[in-house]
Amino acid sequence: MPVELNHTIVPVRDPQASARFLADILGLSVDPQVAHFTPVTLANGVSLDYDRVADFEPHHYAFMVSDQEFDAALARIQDGGITHYGDPACQKIGEIYRSKPVEGRRGTYFRDPDGHLMEILTPGIAKS
Repeated sequence: MPVELNHTIVPVRDPQASARFLADILGLSVDPQVAHFTPVTLANGVSLDYDRVADFEPHHYAFMVSDQEFDAALARIQDGGITHYGDPACQKIGEIYRSKPVEGRRGTYFRDPDGHLMEILTPGIAKS
């Protein structure tokens, strides 16, 4: 069997609120609680299992989405008044990036309620 990522733990202060935040942006649902985790399962079966933790360092999570899903998620970000950025240093406020090595790739970054850096990006077409 090939190795696959099954789940990852996302440390947060309020698992329900943080899971709902991401699920709403991505157009997903929050799964029923498993033990003390609040999971959000992605299309490839990988789940982000939100766990209540008092102290943690923010992480980066990137989500590959179709062009249509990108447009819908970006609209939800903008409609929600969520600041988004065209760079991971969060300097290019209100922008999206367009990747030079991957033709047609678009992406943007935003912070979740706990400061994790979330990224949505489209696949584009790799230049040969």
